[in-house]
Amino acid sequence: MDKIGIIGGSGLYEIEGFTAQEWAPVETPFGAPSDEFLTGQLSGRDVVFLPRHGRGHRLMPSELNHRANIWAMKHLGVSWIISASAVGSLQPQYAPCNIVLIDQFIDNTKQSTTHTFFGDGIVGHVAFADPICEELRRVLLSAAVETGVKTHDRGTYVNMEGPAFSTRAESLRNQKMGFDVIGMTNLGEARCAREAEISYATLALVTDYDCWKVEEEPVSVKTVIANLQKNTTSAKEIIRKAISEIPTSPAWPSQKSLDHAIMTTMSDWPSETLESLRPIIGRFL
Repeated sequence: MDKIGIIGGSGLYEIEGFTAQEWAPVETPFGAPSDEFLTGQLSGRDVVFLPRHGRGHRLMPSELNHRANIWAMKHLGVSWIISASAVGSLQPQYAPCNIVLIDQFIDNTKQSTTHTFFGDGIVGHVAFADPICEELRRVLLSAAVETGVKTHDRGTYVNMEGPAFSTRAESLRNQKMGFDVIGMTNLGEARCAREAEISYATLALVTDYDCWKVEEEPVSVKTVIANLQKNTTSAKEIIRKAISEIPTSPAWPSQKSLDHAIMTTMSDWPSETLESLRPIIGRFL
């Protein structure tokens, strides 16, 4: 039975029924992950939790090592990842403490080279038109609706770099372009997860209106933390419900995303690169 990964804030692993907890360090060829991984059981399934910014929130969004985080998840036997993260709303219908089950990304980072496992002699191009695993997204949507929290089906997540929040001009531009929410972390996770053939979906937890809505107080850490604490309670319930609905064996399209994606002839794969990517491309050997 393959495992389910959860990436989010430290408070998320305090879920009722999360038993047999044990912290496990993982070394990766891409450097250190955000923290150790908390393994255990929840709703009858083996789960692996990673505090995205490290316990105590020690890492800025631009410091997150997405390759190490996702490589380690794959190494630990994870086939599905549920992400929970704070976002700012860019549209009036997404109020603080709502949840958006996003289905698209806009990449406004400058870190594309660190959002891929490929390079160093092995070239791969995964399909990323639909960056969120639709099957997992629907499972989370159903669980969210069942909890009664105000939930929105689909949305586009703008991934900015941070750590400062948007200028008002940037926020107004994003809002007028029709984007839905803004955050600093999920694009790199989603791209690496797709390359690792892990199904990935996001619970976007709305904490604020960014700063485009002039009648509202501009986003601040104080506002984000206050509303994120409220959202975390909902996220825990959604995750607990969703886990029991996830299949026990991987068979979704995103879990075969490397089929026909690797351009480099296998005989030309450098041995050192191959060893680094063995958890990612090992099924082709």
